[in-house]
Amino acid sequence: HVQLVESGGGAVQAGGSLRLSCATLGYTSSRYCMAWFRQALGKEREGVATIDLNGSTSYADSVKGRFTISKDNAGKTLYLQMNSLKPEDTAIYYCAAPQTILNCGRWLPSDYAYWGQGTQVTVS
Repeated sequence: HVQLVESGGGAVQAGGSLRLSCATLGYTSSRYCMAWFRQALGKEREGVATIDLNGSTSYADSVKGRFTISKDNAGKTLYLQMNSLKPEDTAIYYCAAPQTILNCGRWLPSDYAYWGQGTQVTVS
């Protein structure tokens, strides 16, 4: 079974930075096709950034220019570099992977089969 484990969350002042990591345990055919989601209090889970099999990235408009999604060379760890953080970025952040490459690059939580436990990011 595939397990995703996020880390790196915490509390930061507005304008600060955090780097989230997502370690992948086990095997998934979508190891190189992953995404970051977040869920703020009282809101639905939303896509933040995706990275596809070619390494191409896409971002939600709300984070474009501030966040960067990346993965290590072996595809073992997914990252989300978060700069110029705003209070609106406060949420639980989740890494996710689809079951197959057919679902790569999608933006709905239902398109993703594997999820981490989430890591809290609080921006004040």
